[in-house]
Amino acid sequence: MATTADFRNGMVIEFNNDLYTIVQFQHVKPGKGPAFVRTKLKNVTTGKVLDNTFNSGVKVNVARVERRPHQFLYNDDMGYHLMHNETFEQITVPESMIENSDLLKEGTIVEVVVHADTENVLLVDLPVNVVMEVTYSEPGLRGDTATNTLKPATIETGSTIMVPLFVNVGDKIRIDTRDRSYIERVKG
Repeated sequence: MATTADFRNGMVIEFNNDLYTIVQFQHVKPGKGPAFVRTKLKNVTTGKVLDNTFNSGVKVNVARVERRPHQFLYNDDMGYHLMHNETFEQITVPESMIENSDLLKEGTIVEVVVHADTENVLLVDLPVNVVMEVTYSEPGLRGDTATNTLKPATIETGSTIMVPLFVNVGDKIRIDTRDRSYIERVKG
């Protein structure tokens, strides 16, 4: 059992007879009335996000989960094949368990979240950012930098990301996997 003071992003709780992960939370202390915690919860099985408000100090059941490092090998019509880094055991997970799966390239280390009691795979977390090479992008116009303009660019996995005008084909860029945004150009 935990209280609302123990909430952390990524924590998995039992709520409404299902498992939810805390995406975002905020403690609110209004000038009038009791304090409360505003949360954004994501259903582990369906992926649906809902907003919920907990009174401050309410007890919730925390699901025991383990985060295990796996390496992404390949994907096919069966799903995404992952290998545990220490035991070399391979598992296959459906695409629905991986958010932004199109940002996953072979050899990437991901975290598989497993329910400790039932050994069921709940979800797969990508690293916070990944480095990808730009395979196609329209050239930016010289001197057109007065505004913070973005253009579409195709990366090595085939997905499209919005990047600044100065990014060209062959550049390696760092991408935030949570919101699919451009972070920076990587040298070398």
